[in-house]
Amino acid sequence: MTALNHQEPDRVPIDIGGGSSTSIGIEGYEKLKQYLGVSAQPQVLNKAFRIARLDESVMKRLGSDCRPLIAKPALGWRPPPSKEGTFIDMWGITWKQVFYAKDCYYWEIAHSPLSEAQIKDLDCYPWPDPLDPGFTDGLAEEARELYEETEYALMADSGFKSFWELSYMLRNFTRILVDLKRNPEFVSALLSKLLEINIAATGRFLEAAGRYIQVFRAGDDLATQTGPIMSPQIFRAILKPVYKKYFDFVKSKTNAKIFFHSCGNVVDLIDDLVEAGVEIINPVQVTAMGDTAALKARFGGRVVFWGGIDTQHVMPHGSVNEVEAEVRRRIHDLGPNGGFVLAAVHNIQPDVPPQNIVAMADAAREFGTYPLRA
Repeated sequence: MTALNHQEPDRVPIDIGGGSSTSIGIEGYEKLKQYLGVSAQPQVLNKAFRIARLDESVMKRLGSDCRPLIAKPALGWRPPPSKEGTFIDMWGITWKQVFYAKDCYYWEIAHSPLSEAQIKDLDCYPWPDPLDPGFTDGLAEEARELYEETEYALMADSGFKSFWELSYMLRNFTRILVDLKRNPEFVSALLSKLLEINIAATGRFLEAAGRYIQVFRAGDDLATQTGPIMSPQIFRAILKPVYKKYFDFVKSKTNAKIFFHSCGNVVDLIDDLVEAGVEIINPVQVTAMGDTAALKARFGGRVVFWGGIDTQHVMPHGSVNEVEAEVRRRIHDLGPNGGFVLAAVHNIQPDVPPQNIVAMADAAREFGTYPLRA
């Protein structure tokens, strides 16, 4: 919390496994467990993105200062039947297995159910029930136990916090990009419906756990490697007001800091996100966002940077020494005056050697002690 309040704590905080954008892919985690001699049963933090929930012994070995607190499964919904190698989620989106190596795959979208919908169809679509009691079953007890019996920051995820990503998953990515220009009324109507559902579900979640959490995770991938997916003008007109309403609601229910995940180069949108209520930017995709010292100089007093360790080149392809140099560089650039939580850029993928994961964690301890070394 000292770091999140832009002050220098005893050391730079570390997050490995604290949430659905700061953990490890399933196959990569199995390699790490084998490397560390851990035999814990595999658990999944996020099915669609195939992210592991790390065992407590692994998180302690890596020195992670965060623990995840996520919504529970629905009680009143079961996945409908689907073809082999596919599944349908509670929004009606169909996902399919796409293999990129032997026994390694991602889930990718196979069907977007609102691709041909009109505004009038939104009222009769079978939306998930945001008040399903399963989402908060046992949540208050888990949150209270973590808060009272551990010293970790709790990163909360209500499961109902996406707007742009969920819109294009429901509508079809190409179709909604066209809609932004040719049919903005449909996009606004869809976002309004998602806002209604997300506020209802998040409200129940925060009533149960809001008093115990330190970080509230939200996110939408708003950018590519080179810049925003949409112009800042379109973002300000269509999406920013929705985020503002949602984050204002979240802040009315909890004192937690608002964490926002977006891949890519979001530099041109940071000011707008901060104005909408964002307090933490993740994952700080350094290969896309440029000079991290310049980012700190420009935004460091207004937003916390959470991430920053390159997983595009250094973590999968670098030596242990190169990983250590990467950690030292990002701490030097982003750590002064607090406002930095060290983590990998997005989830660590299966091509990252386990020794590099351990090297990242150990280097964070070695070089992250305040006062920082030059």
